[in-house]
Amino acid sequence: MLVLFLAASAAPTPLYRVYQARWGFSATTLTAVFAVYVVSLLMTVLIFGSLSDHVGRRPVIITALAVDTAACVLFLLAPGVWALFSARALQGVAVGLVASALGGALLDLRPAGSLAPLVTSNGGTVGLALGALGTSVLVQYGPFPTALVWWLLLAALLATTLLMAAMPEPGTVRPGALASLRPDISVPRSARGTFARAVPCLVAVWALGGFYLSLGPSLAAQLSGSDNLLWGGVIAFLLTGLGAVTSLAFRNSAPTVVMLGGCLGLLGGAMVTAAAIVASTPALLLLGTVLAGLGFGPANLGGYRVIMARAAASNRAGLIAAISIVNYLAFGLPALIAGIATSHFGLHHTALVYSVVIALLAVAAAGGLLFEGSARTRAPRAIPPAPELPPGPCTVPPFTHAAHHEAEPTKAPK
Repeated sequence: MLVLFLAASAAPTPLYRVYQARWGFSATTLTAVFAVYVVSLLMTVLIFGSLSDHVGRRPVIITALAVDTAACVLFLLAPGVWALFSARALQGVAVGLVASALGGALLDLRPAGSLAPLVTSNGGTVGLALGALGTSVLVQYGPFPTALVWWLLLAALLATTLLMAAMPEPGTVRPGALASLRPDISVPRSARGTFARAVPCLVAVWALGGFYLSLGPSLAAQLSGSDNLLWGGVIAFLLTGLGAVTSLAFRNSAPTVVMLGGCLGLLGGAMVTAAAIVASTPALLLLGTVLAGLGFGPANLGGYRVIMARAAASNRAGLIAAISIVNYLAFGLPALIAGIATSHFGLHHTALVYSVVIALLAVAAAGGLLFEGSARTRAPRAIPPAPELPPGPCTVPPFTHAAHHEAEPTKAPK
């Protein structure tokens, strides 16, 4: 289900150029459609992220399935650009509702070991990769380019709804649902310095992801000189797919080393991408995307864990929410600004400046990490270990269940 929801959220990426050609809207509108998804996802996570802890997993998941089904219907019947805005907003709500509920359900079903947080962390990214690549193949080589993918997703969502209706409730119902709707956002004093130094890393990761999933296909088409929509799906697949693989590969490594390696990957990817834009060479764009993908996962994983290592267990929920706000805003706002800039200065110049900014953010994050390490002259205080894995790349909402379980008494087995 987690892969399915995120695949559906990535399905519009290769289609943006098709919709843009059909209805003649600008790059600003294209990125605004993308940003609407991010804003609705962020608001849903902040308000309803803990709701399934109180009303149960199944009601929240079934509601999310219904909302995502409605989004697919809107995409299927879309008569104009306004329908794209509405459908993307519904997709944001659906993903915001389901991801924390599914993460909680996985933890309920497999509370011991690393399987549940591992799937939660990487399942969403795998869904993004498969959704972008699969849609580009269907749109380019299949019949009914703007309809087939939505019919397939509708069938999958309806089948999943039937399976979910037959599934026993994995969680427990407890009071406090209304109180859980109040967002808990905080950065404890012990984590503020590290948070400030790691923010450029997180912003670089998600600003890059937002660009690739909105304007990336247009840039690939411009550099390749080809109308083949597979280009857009391939670069989105490389970025998010390699991000998932590297997150898995480095999950047990030291957070500072992982974050530093991720920053170097982002820096190399941004520099090579800038060279690709200047030289108008699609092969360099693919190489830059590979390098950026190799940095994408470690930078997010390391940045998250470096911050979380500075917080006590009682402060983790609010800190995860603060990190998620940074991630989601970085995912949508820079891409929207890039869309506005593209309408005025062209995609070539906008993408070049964007790549330079990503490189500067990566340098700032790496420099801040090295400065913090050299400035720490006394032994660090004993701090609780960070959660085993972070939320997936800006697609899986704050996974606060570990903090909740630490604060609650042990429940009787079912």
